[in-house]
Amino acid sequence: MVVPYLHTSSFDGLTNKELHALMEMTRFTVDCLRNAFKPEGFNIGINIGVVAGAGIEEHLHIHIVPRWGGDSNFMAVTTEIRVIPEHILETYDKLRPFFNEA
Repeated sequence: MVVPYLHTSSFDGLTNKELHALMEMTRFTVDCLRNAFKPEGFNIGINIGVVAGAGIEEHLHIHIVPRWGGDSNFMAVTTEIRVIPEHILETYDKLRPFFNEA
């Protein structure tokens, strides 16, 4: 998940510079996930507004979900199904070196 520091509910609350930084961080995060887990694709999504599924309405954020052939659909990721079947600390240890390179 990529989250800007500024608390805003939508893109129009960001300056062009902040929006650009958000997209750059999204691209960087995708690269880190690609290097660490070798997924075949990604779902990248933003929920704006409660009716669209925004759990924290006042804080815009971008979900990035790595995908592999044969895995469950994207909606299952929002439930208790684990897309990456490992402990979160193991995932952290795999990703940390790629984020530290920045």
